Amino acid sequence: MDATTAAIALLTAFAVDRWWGEPRVRLHPVVWMGHYLVWAGRRIAPGLPSQGPDWRAFWAGGLAWSVGVLGVLLAAHVAVGLAVALTLLLPGMWDVAAGLVLGLLLKPLLAWRMLHDEVARVEAALAVSLDAGRAQLAQIVSRDVTALTETQVRESAIESLAENLNDPEVAPVSWFVLMGLPGAAAYRFANTADAMWGYRGLRGGRYWEWAGKWAARADDVLGWLPARITALLLLATGVRAWPLLRRLRTEARRTPSPNSGWPMAAMALRLGVVLAKPGVYTLNPGGRAAQAADTAGALYWGSKAVLALVLAALAAIIFVA
Repeated sequence: MDATTAAIALLTAFAVDRWWGEPRVRLHPVVWMGHYLVWAGRRIAPGLPSQGPDWRAFWAGGLAWSVGVLGVLLAAHVAVGLAVALTLLLPGMWDVAAGLVLGLLLKPLLAWRMLHDEVARVEAALAVSLDAGRAQLAQIVSRDVTALTETQVRESAIESLAENLNDPEVAPVSWFVLMGLPGAAAYRFANTADAMWGYRGLRGGRYWEWAGKWAARADDVLGWLPARITALLLLATGVRAWPLLRRLRTEARRTPSPNSGWPMAAMALRLGVVLAKPGVYTLNPGGRAAQAADTAGALYWGSKAVLALVLAALAAIIFVA
């Protein structure tokens, strides 16, 4: 894939996401990945807790993850091959045609518009009532929302925006620049597997401490650099970048995750607010409580980071070529 094709594909994917959003569920490749993970998860995660290391569940999880990612890579390579074959029907316009088709294939792996709109809906629901805000938040987070205050609902929505700015946006684009469509697809599989399997206890009637460990560690490795790029994009696109960057590492290490703390800490610093998960972490503890205007601010800075991502990715494509 040459630089022209890759650049057109990237711009096409972002344009389709901006104007049309998500494809139908039955046509969505990430949904297909989820179906496989549900099917495999029933076969690898035990229904009873282990009294010690459960190596059988660990290796079963690793095998199921490997089979899944190999299937995704194969499907992505086949899709690229079919796209190239189709573009041969348009002699003289190969780069443009291939870029457009690959962009349509890349788009379902990106989800900025959906993320933006879901977080905006949480704030709109909070304006109606706290219960409505909690119910809307439950659509995008896995934590228990029943006892959250208005401020905690807003914090959770902003945290979700920051963390997921990496997972379905910066990270797949980064892997697309490095490895093309197969790289982006493999990352989305790894991230989806972590979201569905990467738990330390009981979920869905099964124990994931060991069965999901492979998926969790794989996501940590593949998302390590993109998470830090996301944080830099959030801070470097505004004023006072250097003083905030100097505090970033300290704040990011307050979370137990090696990756998600970076974009969340960057967002907390950029907005000047506290972002916390009770009993787990508190980011930017010297900040103020998040207000409705801070949700709008998070959406604004997230959009600026996405624009910076597009420009940086195009520059990287040209440089790599």
